[in-house]
Amino acid sequence: MHIPDGYLGPATCGFFYAVMLPIWALASKIVKKTLKAKQVPLLAIGSAFSFVIMMFNVPIPGGSTGHAVGGVLVAILLGPWAATIAITVALVVQALLFGDGGITAIGANCFNMAFVLPFVGYYVYRLISAGSTVGSSRRVVAAGIGAYLGINMAALCAGIEFGLQPLFHHTAIGQALYCPYGLNVAVPAMLGGHLLVFGWVEVLVTALVVKYLQKQSPELLQSQEAAQ
Repeated sequence: MHIPDGYLGPATCGFFYAVMLPIWALASKIVKKTLKAKQVPLLAIGSAFSFVIMMFNVPIPGGSTGHAVGGVLVAILLGPWAATIAITVALVVQALLFGDGGITAIGANCFNMAFVLPFVGYYVYRLISAGSTVGSSRRVVAAGIGAYLGINMAALCAGIEFGLQPLFHHTAIGQALYCPYGLNVAVPAMLGGHLLVFGWVEVLVTALVVKYLQKQSPELLQSQEAAQ
């Protein structure tokens, strides 16, 4: 799902940086107010977890990759704004040190994976699990569904961003200057792998960790709800 350099035009890259700057600022402000001191190490662990799981990526036709993210799990434990910070850190390190995702596309990658993914997944989880006890199996199901929908919504956004480039940036004869694939190719390519494979990896990771925490550390699942 990482967008490399050269696949989005300058205007698109600039647009997503402009979108993410206030989101990052707001996330930092909210996390400073709501995150307790004892949760800060958990934020660092969440970022490291997301970094590691995203490194296991598989090439997708069209120039991007497919992988799990772990963002919904971080959001369930610490809230979606904290997840935005954690995943952003992981994505920036990957781009700057490992060349996984382009530097010019950091804004777009963060919009997809650090904003859309955790917020969609978290609120789906909260909706389905509403009224359940911390040890309820409904929470495990809710976590899995939230994770699946979150990662696929992020993949859909990436596919749309790819697919719009030939419309926005092309030569006088219609040759694409950046991503050469239209929506009819880019969206199925991005969604296909995540709907069929990577989304289910995300489901398993998220649901199994939530199930484990229900038995071993249920307070971690309750702390975020208490802050709401």
